[in-house]
Parts: sequence; structure tokens; C-alpha cells
Amino acid sequence: MNDILSGIFQWIKEDLKSNHVRFTLEVVAWALSIGCSLIMAFTVPNPPLFLLYPLWITGCAIYSWCAFSRRSFGMLANYLLLTAIDTIGLVRIMT
Repeated sequence: MNDILSGIFQWIKEDLKSNHVRFTLEVVAWALSIGCSLIMAFTVPNPPLFLLYPLWITGCAIYSWCAFSRRSFGMLANYLLLTAIDTIGLVRIMT
């Protein structure tokens, strides 16, 4: 177990060294995701979607750029699709 954790921390350290900006943005996007999830969980059945949608979309867009900078096509496609779907959802709620 200790080997697994030390390997994870070593990978995080190397990722931080390889690209500080991307690492920081991924942490920000992760925090946005967690924040949106917690707000949604605590405000069900009436979550503040006008607050959550833009935050979630911003996080997905940040993750998209990070995936592009990593040259990760699968993650890029995933987050671009989530960004598009949620942007359409926000527009539909607003109209």
C-alpha cells in the first residue's frame, strides 16, 4: 500500500514539474467540480442551477484545455462534449 501511495505522490510531483500552469488549472477545475457537487447535494430538490451551470461549464472548459495540452484525445473529447451539453442545457433553461 505504501508503494502505491508513494508512486501516486511521485507522479503528482512529476506532473507539477512538467507543467505548473496545467497542474494548477486541473486543481482549480477539480475544486469547481467538488464545489458544484456539494452545493447540488445540499440544495436538492431546488439547486441553484444559474450558479452551478456556469461554474460547471468553466470547470469542463478548463479540463478540456488541460486534456489538449496533455495530448489526451479521450479526455478532450469527453470534456468538450460535457461543455457542449451543459452549455446547451444552460441556454435552454434561460430561454
